[in-house]
Amino acid sequence: MNKEITTEILEEWLENVRPYAYDGQVADYIPALSRQNPEELAVAIHYIDGSSIHAGEIEATFTLQSITKVISLALALMDNGEDYVFDHVGMEPTGDPFHSIYRLEQLPSKPLNPMINAGALSVTHMIHGDTPDEKVGRLLSFVHEMTDDHTIGYNDEVAASEFETAFLNRSLLFYMKQHQIVTGSVEETLDAYTKQCAIEVNVPQLARIGALFANEGRDLDSGRQIIPKHFARICKTFMVTCGMYDASGSFAIKVGMPAKSGVSGSVVASLNGFGGIAVYGPSLDEKGNSVVGLRLLELLSNRYDLSIF
Repeated sequence: MNKEITTEILEEWLENVRPYAYDGQVADYIPALSRQNPEELAVAIHYIDGSSIHAGEIEATFTLQSITKVISLALALMDNGEDYVFDHVGMEPTGDPFHSIYRLEQLPSKPLNPMINAGALSVTHMIHGDTPDEKVGRLLSFVHEMTDDHTIGYNDEVAASEFETAFLNRSLLFYMKQHQIVTGSVEETLDAYTKQCAIEVNVPQLARIGALFANEGRDLDSGRQIIPKHFARICKTFMVTCGMYDASGSFAIKVGMPAKSGVSGSVVASLNGFGGIAVYGPSLDEKGNSVVGLRLLELLSNRYDLSIF
């Protein structure tokens, strides 16, 4: 395990990338996210031996947004099995934007992968629970297990803001309902999905989630298998191929880590034998990825040879 990186080094690298904070813009299409401070930056590393280091505004909380797609996929696989899940959502990466409806117009009309919005909505629909709150409650319990922190909840304001403005996601759900990819109430599935995306953490908590995936789904303290090893591997594979939206290919070349981003400006990376890295920087590039997060991960990967390739 490479443990050359110290708290002092993290602080230094975070200051080096701070000037990039205004190279993008916060996610203003979600009203509650438009008020984020671009200068509120943080980074944490949680090693698989349980130790951790961090720098920046580590007490700052943010909503996971699309990072929850990895977590919900793991739970849906555990609820339904691999065959059922991939009968309803594909495994292939795409160069289309994450909210695109274009591929659903082709046959078969199931979403290409679980990391785009259509695929993630389908996955949330698969999570067991009779109501949206039951689904979200099970997701939160799952996050509590992964972080060993039962205080984590979701941000009501962000969830409501996303629900009220989720016209594209409603369109995706109605289209999938027409083709029997999802069934039941569109509004209920969207309710569960927007609350899922509004789950709120800080970078130390997120880095621990990344470390659990890096530890092949085992709890870092007890060694208990929280996610079956094969399912953890499936999730990390999607992080490599689809985790950074339609910038996943260039990210794989420049950084080379299994990673997932969210439009709150958070990024989590998961490296077998190393641990989890979480970065928070609200300014996004044109693809919807954190400008500071991408730059910092690229610097760390190149300096400490963290690429898996």
